[in-house]
Amino acid sequence: MKRIAVVLVLTLAVAGFASAQVTSPTQDVLGAHNVYGRGCVACHAPHSGPAGNGGKATANNVQFALWGEDMTPLYGKTLAFGDNGKYTVTLPDYSTSTPSSPSDGYFGIITCLSCHDGNLAKSAMMKGTTVETVTIAGATFNPPTLLGNDGSSVGNYLNDHPVGPLATFACGGPYNWDCTVNADGSISFSGPNGAQFIQDYYDVTSGNGPVKKLVKVAGSTTSGTTVTSNSWVTCTTCHDQHDMTYFNAGSKGIKPTHFFVRGWYDPGNTTTSNSAAQFCRSCHGGESNESNGQVVPTT
Repeated sequence: MKRIAVVLVLTLAVAGFASAQVTSPTQDVLGAHNVYGRGCVACHAPHSGPAGNGGKATANNVQFALWGEDMTPLYGKTLAFGDNGKYTVTLPDYSTSTPSSPSDGYFGIITCLSCHDGNLAKSAMMKGTTVETVTIAGATFNPPTLLGNDGSSVGNYLNDHPVGPLATFACGGPYNWDCTVNADGSISFSGPNGAQFIQDYYDVTSGNGPVKKLVKVAGSTTSGTTVTSNSWVTCTTCHDQHDMTYFNAGSKGIKPTHFFVRGWYDPGNTTTSNSAAQFCRSCHGGESNESNGQVVPTT
C-alpha cells in the first residue's frame, strides 16, 4: 500500500550490513498501517480488544496479540481462493478452540481479514484502496485492499492468491525450484538454480524471506520428480505487516519495498526494475531466469 512521497530524503544506515543503505522519503516504516496516526494500537488495542477501537465488544475474540478488531464474523467460514476455488480454507472457530500461538497460520489469515475482508468482516478503519498508486500502461490508480469486496462480486476470493493448507510449496519438476524439502518442513535451495537465485536476489529461505515464513509443517509427498511439502502459504508469508517501505535482505542490505511485500520489491523505479518478478520467483522457480539458463541480477 503506497504512501505519497515526501520531499525530504534521508539515508538509512543499518549496522552490520556494509551495503545496507537506501535513500527514501522520510516516513515511518509502518506506512499505511499507521492508520491515520493511530499506529500500533489500530491493530493491537492496549485495552478492551475491539471495543477499545470503537468496534463490537465480544467475549469470543481471541486474546493473542491484544487484537483490536472483531474476528468473530470469520470464525468457521470456508473461503475459496484462486483457480476457480481450487484452494479452499476453512477458518477455525476460535470461540471453541484456541490457536497454537500468534504465529499460527490460520490466526494470521483471520487477523488480516478482520480488516482486509470487507465482506464477512467490516472494513475497520480502511478506505478500501491503497494509499500507494500504481501506473500501468499510462493508467494510474489505487488498487483495492478488501479481498471480499474488491469491486467484482461481493464475496469473490477467486481472484486472490491462495492461502491455507492447500497452498503448499513444492520442489523439483518443471515448475518449481531445484530445492529440498527438509524433514521439519523447512526448504533449502540446494540445487544450482536455487543457489544462483540467492546470489542474484537474496536468500529467501532465511531471515524474513517468504520461504522462511511459510507455515512450517513436517512431511512431504513425492510424485514423479516433484516433492510437495506440507508447509503452506499464509498472509504473512508474502507480507510483513509492520514495514511497508523497507526490507532487510540480509547480506544484500536494506532494500526498497511496497505494499508491505516481504522482499526487495521496487516495480516503480526508473531503471525498469525486475525486483517485482524476482519476488514472485521466490516460490515460483520454474519461471525464474536461473531455471532458464540465465543469470540476471536484481535491479
